[in-house]
Amino acid sequence: MFTENFFTKILDLEDGWVVKSVDTDFSKEEIIIQIDCLLEQLEDPQSGELCKIYDHAPARKWRHLDTLQYKTYIKCELPRIITSEGKVKTIQPNWASGNERHTFLFEHSVIDLLKASKNQTKTAQLMRCGFNVVNRIMHLSTQRGMARRSYTDLVFDQVSLDEKSFKKGHHYITVLSHPASGCVLDVEEDRTKEACKSLFSRVFTETQLSQVTAISMDMWPAYINSAEEFLPNASISHDRFHLMVYLKKAIDQVRRREVKQHEELKNTRYALLKNPENHTEKQRIKFEANAGANYEVSKAWQVRENFKELFSSGKLFAWQLFNRWAVDATKRKIKEIDKVVTMFNNHISGVVNALINNLSNAMAERLNGKIQELKTVGRGYRTFINFRSAILFFHYGLDLYPH
Repeated sequence: MFTENFFTKILDLEDGWVVKSVDTDFSKEEIIIQIDCLLEQLEDPQSGELCKIYDHAPARKWRHLDTLQYKTYIKCELPRIITSEGKVKTIQPNWASGNERHTFLFEHSVIDLLKASKNQTKTAQLMRCGFNVVNRIMHLSTQRGMARRSYTDLVFDQVSLDEKSFKKGHHYITVLSHPASGCVLDVEEDRTKEACKSLFSRVFTETQLSQVTAISMDMWPAYINSAEEFLPNASISHDRFHLMVYLKKAIDQVRRREVKQHEELKNTRYALLKNPENHTEKQRIKFEANAGANYEVSKAWQVRENFKELFSSGKLFAWQLFNRWAVDATKRKIKEIDKVVTMFNNHISGVVNALINNLSNAMAERLNGKIQELKTVGRGYRTFINFRSAILFFHYGLDLYPH
Protein backbone atom coordinates (compact mmCIF):
# COMPACT_ATOMS: atom_id res chain seq x y z
CA MET A 1 0.00 0.00 0.00
CA PHE A 2 1.44 3.39 -1.01
CA THR A 3 1.81 5.88 1.83
CA GLU A 4 1.54 9.66 2.06
CA ASN A 5 5.12 9.95 3.35
CA PHE A 6 6.41 7.91 0.40
CA PHE A 7 4.90 10.27 -2.17
CA THR A 8 5.75 13.40 -0.20
CA LYS A 9 9.42 12.43 -0.45
CA ILE A 10 9.57 11.33 -4.08
CA LEU A 11 7.48 14.27 -5.37
CA ASP A 12 9.99 16.71 -3.82
CA LEU A 13 7.27 19.13 -2.71
CA GLU A 14 8.07 22.61 -1.48
CA ASP A 15 7.93 23.39 2.24
CA GLY A 16 4.36 23.67 3.43
CA TRP A 17 2.99 21.39 0.69
CA VAL A 18 2.18 17.82 1.73
CA VAL A 19 0.48 14.72 0.42
CA LYS A 20 -2.80 14.58 2.27
CA SER A 21 -4.04 11.24 0.94
CA VAL A 22 -3.37 8.52 -1.62
CA ASP A 23 -6.44 6.89 -3.11
CA THR A 24 -6.05 3.73 -5.16
CA ASP A 25 -8.70 2.49 -7.60
CA PHE A 26 -7.74 -1.13 -8.19
CA SER A 27 -10.42 -1.73 -10.82
CA LYS A 28 -9.17 1.16 -13.01
CA GLU A 29 -5.55 0.72 -11.95
CA GLU A 30 -5.31 4.39 -11.01
CA ILE A 31 -3.72 6.29 -8.14
CA ILE A 32 -4.92 9.75 -7.09
CA ILE A 33 -2.45 11.73 -4.95
CA GLN A 34 -4.18 14.52 -3.04
CA ILE A 35 -1.85 17.45 -2.20
CA ASP A 36 -2.63 20.28 0.24
CA CYS A 37 -0.90 23.56 1.04
CA LEU A 38 -0.69 24.08 4.82
CA LEU A 39 0.69 27.61 4.70
CA GLU A 40 -1.28 30.72 5.61
CA GLN A 41 0.86 33.08 3.52
CA LEU A 42 2.57 32.72 0.14
CA GLU A 43 4.80 34.94 -1.96
CA ASP A 44 3.43 36.71 -5.01
CA PRO A 45 5.66 35.34 -7.82
CA GLN A 46 5.49 38.64 -9.74
CA SER A 47 6.18 41.20 -7.00
CA GLY A 48 7.75 39.05 -4.28
CA GLU A 49 5.21 40.39 -1.78
CA LEU A 50 4.21 38.03 1.03
CA CYS A 51 0.43 37.74 0.77
CA LYS A 52 -2.31 36.10 2.78
CA ILE A 53 -4.09 33.08 1.32
CA TYR A 54 -7.54 34.24 0.25
CA ASP A 55 -9.14 30.90 -0.61
CA HIS A 56 -8.55 27.80 -2.76
CA ALA A 57 -9.40 27.26 -6.42
CA PRO A 58 -11.55 24.31 -7.50
CA ALA A 59 -9.64 21.04 -7.54
CA ARG A 60 -7.46 20.34 -10.55
CA LYS A 61 -5.97 17.04 -11.67
CA TRP A 62 -2.63 16.48 -13.44
CA ARG A 63 -1.42 13.33 -15.15
CA HIS A 64 1.85 12.19 -13.58
CA LEU A 65 4.30 9.39 -14.34
CA ASP A 66 2.90 5.90 -13.80
CA THR A 67 3.49 4.17 -10.48
CA LEU A 68 4.27 0.60 -11.50
CA GLN A 69 1.39 -0.38 -13.82
CA TYR A 70 -0.99 2.18 -12.25
CA LYS A 71 -1.79 5.47 -13.94
CA THR A 72 -1.01 8.21 -11.46
CA TYR A 73 -2.67 11.59 -11.05
CA ILE A 74 -1.95 14.54 -8.77
CA LYS A 75 -4.97 16.38 -7.42
CA CYS A 76 -4.89 19.72 -5.64
CA GLU A 77 -7.00 22.75 -4.77
CA LEU A 78 -4.44 25.44 -5.54
CA PRO A 79 -4.28 28.31 -3.03
CA ARG A 80 -5.22 31.81 -4.15
CA ILE A 81 -3.61 34.86 -2.56
CA ILE A 82 -4.88 38.42 -2.23
CA THR A 83 -2.33 41.17 -2.85
CA SER A 84 -2.12 44.55 -1.13
CA GLU A 85 -3.83 45.97 -4.23
CA GLY A 86 -6.77 43.62 -3.72
CA LYS A 87 -5.96 41.37 -6.67
CA VAL A 88 -6.62 37.65 -6.30
CA LYS A 89 -4.02 35.36 -7.90
CA THR A 90 -3.80 31.59 -8.17
CA ILE A 91 -0.44 30.19 -7.08
CA GLN A 92 1.10 27.73 -9.52
CA PRO A 93 2.67 24.55 -8.09
CA ASN A 94 6.23 23.39 -8.69
CA TRP A 95 5.13 20.21 -10.47
CA ALA A 96 3.26 21.76 -13.42
CA SER A 97 2.83 25.01 -15.33
CA GLY A 98 -0.06 27.28 -16.25
CA ASN A 99 -3.25 25.56 -17.23
CA GLU A 100 -1.65 22.29 -18.37
CA ARG A 101 -3.07 19.01 -17.17
CA HIS A 102 0.16 17.05 -16.96
CA THR A 103 3.20 17.38 -14.73
CA PHE A 104 6.70 18.45 -15.74
CA LEU A 105 8.01 14.92 -15.26
CA PHE A 106 5.28 13.48 -17.47
CA GLU A 107 6.10 16.06 -20.15
CA HIS A 108 9.79 15.22 -19.85
CA SER A 109 9.09 11.54 -20.51
CA VAL A 110 6.85 12.32 -23.48
CA ILE A 111 9.62 14.43 -25.03
CA ASP A 112 12.16 11.63 -24.52
CA LEU A 113 9.85 9.06 -26.08
CA LEU A 114 8.98 11.35 -29.00
CA LYS A 115 12.67 11.81 -29.75
CA ALA A 116 13.17 8.06 -29.76
CA SER A 117 10.07 7.08 -31.78
CA LYS A 118 9.51 10.20 -33.94
CA ASN A 119 5.86 9.16 -33.88
CA GLN A 120 3.15 10.89 -31.88
CA THR A 121 0.64 8.06 -32.11
CA LYS A 122 3.08 5.44 -30.79
CA THR A 123 4.22 7.81 -28.06
CA ALA A 124 0.61 8.32 -26.96
CA GLN A 125 0.07 4.56 -26.89
CA LEU A 126 3.18 3.92 -24.82
CA MET A 127 2.43 6.76 -22.40
CA ARG A 128 -1.23 5.65 -22.21
CA CYS A 129 -2.61 9.08 -22.98
CA GLY A 130 -4.48 10.75 -25.82
CA PHE A 131 -2.84 11.79 -29.08
CA ASN A 132 -3.89 15.38 -28.40
CA VAL A 133 -1.85 15.37 -25.16
CA VAL A 134 1.34 14.34 -27.00
CA ASN A 135 0.63 16.77 -29.83
CA ARG A 136 0.16 19.65 -27.38
CA ILE A 137 3.38 18.79 -25.55
CA MET A 138 5.28 18.80 -28.85
CA HIS A 139 3.90 22.26 -29.70
CA LEU A 140 4.54 23.61 -26.19
CA SER A 141 8.10 22.33 -26.02
CA THR A 142 8.87 23.71 -29.50
CA GLN A 143 7.47 27.13 -28.57
CA ARG A 144 9.43 27.05 -25.33
CA GLY A 145 12.63 26.11 -27.16
CA MET A 146 12.17 28.82 -29.78
CA ALA A 147 11.56 31.42 -27.05
CA ARG A 148 14.77 30.37 -25.28
CA ARG A 149 17.01 30.67 -28.31
CA SER A 150 19.27 33.69 -28.29
CA TYR A 151 20.99 34.06 -31.65
CA THR A 152 20.97 37.82 -32.03
CA ASP A 153 24.72 38.04 -31.35
CA LEU A 154 25.70 35.23 -33.73
CA VAL A 155 26.98 35.68 -37.27
CA PHE A 156 25.32 33.46 -39.86
CA ASP A 157 27.74 33.98 -42.75
CA GLN A 158 26.48 31.03 -44.83
CA VAL A 159 22.88 29.79 -45.05
CA SER A 160 20.84 27.50 -47.28
CA LEU A 161 17.33 27.73 -48.70
CA ASP A 162 15.60 24.59 -49.89
CA GLU A 163 12.10 23.44 -50.68
CA LYS A 164 10.31 20.34 -49.45
CA SER A 165 6.99 18.93 -50.59
CA PHE A 166 4.38 19.15 -47.85
CA LYS A 167 1.25 17.59 -49.31
CA LYS A 168 0.07 16.35 -52.68
CA GLY A 169 -0.87 18.92 -55.27
CA HIS A 170 2.29 21.06 -55.33
CA HIS A 171 2.15 22.15 -51.70
CA TYR A 172 5.63 23.11 -50.54
CA ILE A 173 7.46 24.47 -47.54
CA THR A 174 10.66 26.51 -47.51
CA VAL A 175 13.41 25.34 -45.16
CA LEU A 176 16.06 27.82 -43.99
CA SER A 177 19.08 25.99 -42.58
CA HIS A 178 22.61 26.64 -41.37
CA PRO A 179 25.24 24.41 -43.04
CA ALA A 180 27.88 24.90 -40.33
CA SER A 181 25.68 23.61 -37.49
CA GLY A 182 23.51 21.24 -39.53
CA CYS A 183 20.34 22.68 -37.96
CA VAL A 184 17.06 23.94 -39.38
CA LEU A 185 16.73 27.63 -38.50
CA ASP A 186 13.04 27.84 -39.33
CA VAL A 187 10.37 26.70 -41.76
CA GLU A 188 7.70 28.63 -43.67
CA GLU A 189 4.72 27.48 -45.69
CA ASP A 190 4.99 27.88 -49.48
CA ARG A 191 8.04 28.84 -51.56
CA THR A 192 7.13 32.41 -52.47
CA LYS A 193 9.02 35.65 -51.97
CA GLU A 194 6.64 36.47 -49.10
CA ALA A 195 7.51 33.17 -47.41
CA CYS A 196 11.24 33.95 -47.67
CA LYS A 197 10.70 37.46 -46.33
CA SER A 198 8.80 36.04 -43.35
CA LEU A 199 11.60 33.55 -42.67
CA PHE A 200 14.41 36.11 -42.87
CA SER A 201 12.65 38.66 -40.68
CA ARG A 202 11.72 36.06 -38.06
CA VAL A 203 15.15 34.45 -37.81
CA PHE A 204 17.62 37.29 -38.39
CA THR A 205 18.11 40.84 -37.20
CA GLU A 206 18.88 43.57 -39.75
CA THR A 207 22.54 43.35 -38.77
CA GLN A 208 22.61 39.57 -39.25
CA LEU A 209 21.00 39.89 -42.69
CA SER A 210 23.85 42.17 -43.76
CA GLN A 211 26.42 39.71 -42.38
CA VAL A 212 25.31 36.79 -44.57
CA THR A 213 28.04 36.41 -47.20
CA ALA A 214 26.78 33.33 -49.10
CA ILE A 215 23.50 31.54 -49.64
CA SER A 216 23.02 28.19 -51.37
CA MET A 217 19.79 27.41 -53.23
CA ASP A 218 18.34 26.00 -56.41
CA MET A 219 17.24 28.18 -59.35
CA TRP A 220 13.72 28.89 -58.09
CA PRO A 221 13.05 32.57 -59.04
CA ALA A 222 11.38 33.48 -55.73
CA TYR A 223 14.46 32.34 -53.80
CA ILE A 224 16.83 34.28 -56.07
CA ASN A 225 14.75 37.48 -55.89
CA SER A 226 14.43 37.20 -52.10
CA ALA A 227 18.16 36.73 -51.60
CA GLU A 228 18.97 39.69 -53.84
CA GLU A 229 16.54 41.94 -51.94
CA PHE A 230 16.99 40.88 -48.31
CA LEU A 231 20.61 39.66 -48.24
CA PRO A 232 22.50 42.57 -49.80
CA ASN A 233 26.00 41.21 -49.16
CA ALA A 234 25.39 37.56 -49.95
CA SER A 235 26.65 35.83 -53.08
CA ILE A 236 24.19 33.32 -54.50
CA SER A 237 25.49 29.80 -55.10
CA HIS A 238 23.31 27.37 -56.98
CA ASP A 239 23.49 24.11 -55.13
CA ARG A 240 25.79 21.47 -56.63
CA PHE A 241 23.23 18.73 -55.95
CA HIS A 242 20.53 20.47 -58.01
CA LEU A 243 22.98 21.30 -60.82
CA MET A 244 23.91 17.63 -61.13
CA VAL A 245 20.22 16.65 -61.03
CA TYR A 246 19.52 18.82 -64.10
CA LEU A 247 22.28 17.00 -65.99
CA LYS A 248 21.11 13.57 -64.78
CA LYS A 249 17.59 14.33 -66.01
CA ALA A 250 18.98 15.38 -69.37
CA ILE A 251 20.93 12.10 -69.66
CA ASP A 252 17.79 10.11 -68.88
CA GLN A 253 15.77 12.09 -71.45
CA VAL A 254 18.39 11.33 -74.10
CA ARG A 255 18.36 7.64 -73.14
CA ARG A 256 14.55 7.50 -73.37
CA ARG A 257 14.70 9.01 -76.86
CA GLU A 258 17.53 6.82 -78.13
CA VAL A 259 16.29 3.54 -76.70
CA LYS A 260 13.61 3.49 -79.41
CA GLN A 261 16.36 3.12 -82.05
CA HIS A 262 18.94 1.17 -80.02
CA GLU A 263 17.64 -1.96 -78.35
CA GLU A 264 20.88 -2.39 -76.38
CA LEU A 265 20.08 0.74 -74.32
CA LYS A 266 17.14 -0.97 -72.63
CA ASN A 267 17.50 -1.39 -68.86
CA THR A 268 20.56 0.87 -68.71
CA ARG A 269 19.00 3.74 -66.80
CA TYR A 270 20.70 3.15 -63.45
CA ALA A 271 23.95 2.06 -65.09
CA LEU A 272 24.16 5.49 -66.76
CA LEU A 273 22.81 7.65 -63.95
CA LYS A 274 24.68 6.18 -60.98
CA ASN A 275 28.26 7.08 -60.21
CA PRO A 276 30.56 4.31 -61.52
CA GLU A 277 31.91 3.58 -58.04
CA ASN A 278 28.37 2.69 -56.93
CA HIS A 279 27.64 0.23 -59.75
CA THR A 280 26.69 -3.35 -59.12
CA GLU A 281 28.57 -5.90 -61.23
CA LYS A 282 25.64 -6.17 -63.62
CA GLN A 283 25.39 -2.40 -63.96
CA ARG A 284 29.15 -2.11 -64.50
CA ILE A 285 29.01 -4.53 -67.43
CA LYS A 286 26.12 -2.61 -69.05
CA PHE A 287 27.86 0.70 -68.43
CA GLU A 288 31.15 -0.39 -70.00
CA ALA A 289 29.31 -1.81 -73.00
CA ASN A 290 27.64 1.54 -73.76
CA ALA A 291 30.00 4.20 -72.38
CA GLY A 292 32.42 3.98 -75.29
CA ALA A 293 29.76 3.68 -77.97
CA ASN A 294 28.84 6.53 -80.28
CA TYR A 295 25.44 7.10 -78.70
CA GLU A 296 24.22 10.58 -77.76
CA VAL A 297 23.48 9.29 -74.27
CA SER A 298 27.15 8.32 -73.89
CA LYS A 299 28.19 11.83 -74.96
CA ALA A 300 25.65 13.35 -72.54
CA TRP A 301 27.09 11.23 -69.74
CA GLN A 302 30.59 12.56 -70.56
CA VAL A 303 29.25 16.15 -70.39
CA ARG A 304 28.04 15.48 -66.87
CA GLU A 305 31.38 13.96 -65.85
CA ASN A 306 33.24 16.94 -67.30
CA PHE A 307 31.04 19.30 -65.29
CA LYS A 308 31.64 17.28 -62.15
CA GLU A 309 35.40 17.72 -62.61
CA LEU A 310 34.99 21.52 -62.50
CA PHE A 311 34.39 21.33 -58.75
CA SER A 312 37.91 20.01 -58.19
CA SER A 313 39.71 22.06 -60.84
CA GLY A 314 40.56 25.05 -58.65
CA LYS A 315 38.84 28.36 -57.98
CA LEU A 316 41.22 30.69 -59.83
CA PHE A 317 39.98 30.02 -63.37
CA ALA A 318 36.41 28.95 -62.55
CA TRP A 319 34.81 31.34 -65.06
CA GLN A 320 37.08 30.28 -67.92
CA LEU A 321 36.71 26.59 -67.09
CA PHE A 322 32.91 26.86 -67.00
CA ASN A 323 32.82 28.71 -70.34
CA ARG A 324 35.08 26.06 -71.87
CA TRP A 325 32.77 23.32 -70.55
CA ALA A 326 29.69 25.11 -71.94
CA VAL A 327 31.26 25.47 -75.41
CA ASP A 328 32.31 21.82 -75.44
CA ALA A 329 28.84 20.69 -74.31
CA THR A 330 27.03 22.65 -77.05
CA LYS A 331 29.40 21.32 -79.73
CA ARG A 332 27.95 17.86 -79.11
CA LYS A 333 24.59 19.12 -80.43
CA ILE A 334 22.36 17.23 -78.04
CA LYS A 335 19.13 19.19 -77.58
CA GLU A 336 18.50 18.03 -74.00
CA ILE A 337 22.03 19.04 -72.97
CA ASP A 338 21.70 22.36 -74.83
CA LYS A 339 18.69 23.24 -72.66
CA VAL A 340 20.69 22.64 -69.49
CA VAL A 341 23.64 24.67 -70.78
CA THR A 342 21.29 27.54 -71.64
CA MET A 343 19.80 27.37 -68.14
CA PHE A 344 23.25 27.38 -66.54
CA ASN A 345 24.31 30.35 -68.70
CA ASN A 346 21.18 32.26 -67.65
CA HIS A 347 22.27 31.75 -64.01
CA ILE A 348 26.01 31.81 -64.67
CA SER A 349 26.91 33.87 -61.60
CA GLY A 350 25.25 31.40 -59.21
CA VAL A 351 26.71 28.39 -61.03
CA VAL A 352 30.27 29.77 -60.99
CA ASN A 353 29.89 30.80 -57.35
CA ALA A 354 29.09 27.17 -56.62
CA LEU A 355 32.42 26.22 -58.23
CA ILE A 356 34.33 28.93 -56.37
CA ASN A 357 32.72 28.74 -52.91
CA ASN A 358 32.15 24.99 -52.93
CA LEU A 359 29.02 25.83 -50.94
CA SER A 360 26.22 23.34 -51.45
CA ASN A 361 22.91 22.19 -50.05
CA ALA A 362 24.37 18.80 -49.16
CA MET A 363 23.54 19.33 -45.50
CA ALA A 364 20.12 20.72 -46.45
CA GLU A 365 19.47 17.63 -48.58
CA ARG A 366 20.37 15.40 -45.64
CA LEU A 367 17.91 17.39 -43.55
CA ASN A 368 15.36 16.92 -46.33
CA GLY A 369 15.86 13.18 -45.98
CA LYS A 370 15.27 13.41 -42.25
CA ILE A 371 12.18 15.56 -42.81
CA GLN A 372 10.91 12.95 -45.27
CA GLU A 373 11.48 10.33 -42.59
CA LEU A 374 9.26 12.37 -40.24
CA LYS A 375 6.53 12.38 -42.88
CA THR A 376 6.86 8.64 -43.46
CA VAL A 377 6.91 7.66 -39.78
CA GLY A 378 4.10 10.08 -38.94
CA ARG A 379 2.15 9.05 -42.06
CA GLY A 380 1.97 12.64 -43.21
CA TYR A 381 0.93 15.90 -41.59
CA ARG A 382 -2.39 17.50 -42.40
CA THR A 383 -1.54 21.01 -41.20
CA PHE A 384 1.55 23.13 -41.70
CA ILE A 385 1.57 24.11 -37.99
CA ASN A 386 1.97 20.45 -36.98
CA PHE A 387 4.60 19.84 -39.64
CA ARG A 388 6.62 22.93 -38.64
CA SER A 389 6.56 21.98 -34.95
CA ALA A 390 7.73 18.46 -35.77
CA ILE A 391 10.62 19.70 -37.93
CA LEU A 392 11.80 22.20 -35.31
CA PHE A 393 11.26 19.70 -32.48
CA PHE A 394 13.47 17.06 -34.06
CA HIS A 395 15.97 19.05 -36.12
CA TYR A 396 16.54 22.45 -34.55
CA GLY A 397 18.56 21.42 -31.50
CA LEU A 398 16.18 23.29 -29.18
CA ASP A 399 16.17 23.26 -25.40
CA LEU A 400 12.79 21.51 -25.22
CA TYR A 401 12.52 20.41 -21.60
CA PRO A 402 10.60 22.23 -18.85
CA HIS A 403 12.88 23.68 -16.18
